[in-house]
Amino acid sequence: MTFKTDIKTFAALGTGVIGSGWIARALANGLDVIAWDPAPNAEANLRDRIKKCWPALIANGLKPGASPERLRFMATVEECVKDADFIQESAPETLSLKIDLHAKISAAAKPDVIIGSSTSGLLPTEFYAKAVNPERCLVGHPFNPVYLLPLVEVVGGEKTSEEAKQAAITVYKNLGMKPLHVRKEVPGFIADRLLEAQWREALHLVNEGVASTGEIDDAIRYGAGIRWSFMGSFLIYTLAGGDAGMRHFMAQFGPALKLPWTKLVAPELTDALIDKVVDGTKDQLGNHSIADLERYRDDCLMAVQAAIRATKIKHGISLDE
Repeated sequence: MTFKTDIKTFAALGTGVIGSGWIARALANGLDVIAWDPAPNAEANLRDRIKKCWPALIANGLKPGASPERLRFMATVEECVKDADFIQESAPETLSLKIDLHAKISAAAKPDVIIGSSTSGLLPTEFYAKAVNPERCLVGHPFNPVYLLPLVEVVGGEKTSEEAKQAAITVYKNLGMKPLHVRKEVPGFIADRLLEAQWREALHLVNEGVASTGEIDDAIRYGAGIRWSFMGSFLIYTLAGGDAGMRHFMAQFGPALKLPWTKLVAPELTDALIDKVVDGTKDQLGNHSIADLERYRDDCLMAVQAAIRATKIKHGISLDE
């Protein structure tokens, strides 16, 4: 089957932090957006989130026709998806809820429309179990804030067709994103598995009194985090091997992998550990509100990405690399 890739109408089910981010990105790309969420005051909260992030989107550059006025809110799942050219679900991470929701979505959607889920770890084969035409159903896992961060992990289930995956990749690219095709259906996909490993180790360091939450964040943002923003891990380590590259790096530092530096098992989330983490992050917030730091985060993300784009052009590196 040929699936829609030239989309005009984007349907979004679930309008929390992730769902509203998808909606903001779609609106900024000049699309009509139809939204649904059963939560109380969902529409008012959504429009407030869009209003707050719109200045960042203006600064980042809007496509022709982009406007918050192109958002409509519907009362039912069926009304939300029946005229959509692409569907993105961002409901809570509850398997039974997603199974039932996707049965409704897929029954009401046009048969050539891709259905994506923002799940961060549930497997598509499981929650698309009752879906109609499951060959067009997949995961499109984004990262917060969705309206600025380009990465989206595309994961197919057992019944997802290759054509659907490629169509979804095209749609996400047209929304200004960097789709990453996850080759196997694995819990946590790629990015979250890496993040969870770092998060577990960070909690151990706090729990054992090695460092505060602020000191751990400093270790990332003044060190590896800067390198990760433009090269990731493998290429950085290749450079660390000198002219001999990765093979020399592996020979020199590979044995350290056997040393008991890190812990794979997560620490128990005791009240004492939770208090340490909460108190530490309160100190980091200082007198700034969450909204203040969201604006700071957005400005930093745009500045970093702009700097990387400019530097790639300077060095003749493709913007797609």
